[in-house]
Amino acid sequence: MKRIDFEAHFMTQAFVDALFDNKGYPRLVEDKAAGTRRMYFTADAAEPFSDVLLGNLLDVGEGRIKNMDASKVDVQVLTLTAPGVESLDPKVGTEIARSSNDELAQIIEKHPGRFMGYAALAPKDSDAATRELERAVKELGMKGWKTHSNYGDSYIDEKVYWPVLAKAEELDVPIYLHPTAPIIPQLNTYGYSLAGAPFGFGIETSMVMMRMVLAGVFDAFPRLKVILGHLGEGLPFVLQRIDFPYVRPHFANDPGARRQINKKPSEYLKENMLVTTSGNYLEPAFMCTKEALGVEKILLGTDYPYEDSAECLAFLESLPLSSEEKEKIFSLNAAQVGITL
Repeated sequence: MKRIDFEAHFMTQAFVDALFDNKGYPRLVEDKAAGTRRMYFTADAAEPFSDVLLGNLLDVGEGRIKNMDASKVDVQVLTLTAPGVESLDPKVGTEIARSSNDELAQIIEKHPGRFMGYAALAPKDSDAATRELERAVKELGMKGWKTHSNYGDSYIDEKVYWPVLAKAEELDVPIYLHPTAPIIPQLNTYGYSLAGAPFGFGIETSMVMMRMVLAGVFDAFPRLKVILGHLGEGLPFVLQRIDFPYVRPHFANDPGARRQINKKPSEYLKENMLVTTSGNYLEPAFMCTKEALGVEKILLGTDYPYEDSAECLAFLESLPLSSEEKEKIFSLNAAQVGITL
């Protein structure tokens, strides 16, 4: 049974250097006297960035493949790690995105059959980002675009970014919408514990997916597919609740009280969204996702190297699923986003 990991992260040395050089946020900060290195997503939200973590992100060779083999992962779909290039100065971000995509293409070529990739883009220069997505897909063989939940001061649903969305639909490639530290001030009050992976990452990412729905993104681009990690960032749990203003009678007399879209919000999530298994190893959460969306909408994702790939696979193997359902999650569902082995 083949296994395709849709959430596996890497870094390039150029990206590391750009994050050390960046005067704003995000940036890497090293205190050699204290022996610490931190990724500052914002002034208030920092994540420890140890030598081991950085080394694993930079290792896209034999060490990574050894870990994949031990975890029984056949293929990793590699993506440039959070915080990504979206919040950097657009000129710098565009340059780093292009060089990262070139480097990723070389990695894929060097290790045939083990890696695929999603392009990095700097969408604040939407013309350059649109051209780079086309180049990355048509010339470099990238399978999609991985982006983040905010761009420092804006979100992907805003009209300025629609040319990039249109290009993704035209090329028939998905968008992996990945968390980064939120730009919602209240979620940064208590540092990384609130802003980061434990809570804020998912809260903002689910909000952004709902913004895309309510902005009419999927009315304009009905064939566009968006992938969310962590079992859908909580959205399967509220799949019925989000339709409230579209099904309750008292809204029918005041249509101005709700966004005018062609379908109920839940329908867009069921049709345009897939989710991965990354970093959420609670059986009730998985079963909710499976019941709400269907097993056909779930892809394997390990969140390597931030999470342990072997732990992810052990959790999935322990679930009360048939071998047919597991095979769908591990590889067969990938055909919906253009990947087959």
